[in-house]
Amino acid sequence: MVKHIVCFKLAEPTQELLAKTRDILLSMKGKVDLVKELEVGVDFLKSERSYDIILQVVLEDEKALEEYQRDEYHCNVVKKHMHAVASSSISVDYYI
Repeated sequence: MVKHIVCFKLAEPTQELLAKTRDILLSMKGKVDLVKELEVGVDFLKSERSYDIILQVVLEDEKALEEYQRDEYHCNVVKKHMHAVASSSISVDYYI
């Protein structure tokens, strides 16, 4: 199993945009079959080094991670939104 984690800083992290972004990330449940588990969290601390929102996804293996990166819904809905609203992101992928 592989865990894929992405942290995003939004260009304008309003409560409305954070809620919309959370909902769009969560919308992959049931729409991206490769995803075994999905968790989204919104930062409450708001420190200087904090990121605004985190996505954690569990996938079967590296092949599934590669396919996930090309998944139609993930690309056309989720990535499209994230590229429009995020000012930066960081990620880590590891075996669990």
